[in-house]
Amino acid sequence: MVDIALDPNMYYLSMSTADTLHKAAELGFKYVELSPNNEFHLWHHYPKADRAFIAELKQAEKDSGVKVRTLNPVFNWSSPDEAERQAQVRNWRRLLELADALDVRDIVSEFSGDRNRASRSEQQWYKSIEELMPHFEKYGIRLNMEAHPYDFVELHDRALELVRSVDKDWLGYEYCCPHTFHLSDGAGDADRMIRTAAAAGKLREVHVSDGFNHRINDGNRYIINPPGADVTVHQHNAIGNGEVPWEQVFSTLREVEFDGVVSVCIFGWHEWADEYNKAALERLTQELGA
Repeated sequence: MVDIALDPNMYYLSMSTADTLHKAAELGFKYVELSPNNEFHLWHHYPKADRAFIAELKQAEKDSGVKVRTLNPVFNWSSPDEAERQAQVRNWRRLLELADALDVRDIVSEFSGDRNRASRSEQQWYKSIEELMPHFEKYGIRLNMEAHPYDFVELHDRALELVRSVDKDWLGYEYCCPHTFHLSDGAGDADRMIRTAAAAGKLREVHVSDGFNHRINDGNRYIINPPGADVTVHQHNAIGNGEVPWEQVFSTLREVEFDGVVSVCIFGWHEWADEYNKAALERLTQELGA
């Protein structure tokens, strides 16, 4: 049985974080995964939440019946710049305090760093992991890593190697469906990637939204100007608005008996947010149960 969570990112501009829990309840969700926002933990910034904010979220949990299941902070803890890395580790320490106050025991995050200085970034990531290890273990919080476009590690196999190399039970892996073609350099072999993570005992979370294969059609599925610019484009579309092999994804998750968190993370379609999120919940409930 999986826990299906809503990433309420498309509602952050129109309501408070606490109110997104009520929105999740309205849509039929029992859980939320709180991604970066100004009130709580913005990308690469020190978390701004205080005791009053945490109290408000706890009251919203009680009133709505929706649980904050996971957090999805993004901190540049693999930065080649040592001062920046230290600042991001400080951000992590505060985030873990806040997660503990909310009784959140699973966090998903990214490797970050600089893909143009991948070796140095990898060294910095290990250094940050070593410094934060006592804090994760103190609070009993599990961390699930995802390879992300433009991070120092973008490919599934390499990311799983890094996770396994730390050799700690609390460090796991998150498979991100909209990144399927970045994770596989265009191959799109979701079944193999899901199976390898599950076989390693590391598959703890799955992000659900759709995306297109940036490698097909001479790499022109979507266009960057100027050509060769040092950027990476990807999408988090509604299921069906892309090329993720969903039948393969769902059948493989069932076969490996996945029982972790499945987070709906559709971005950039605010005008259809309710429709898309409700449709995703219905599909996930049908395919994986709840």
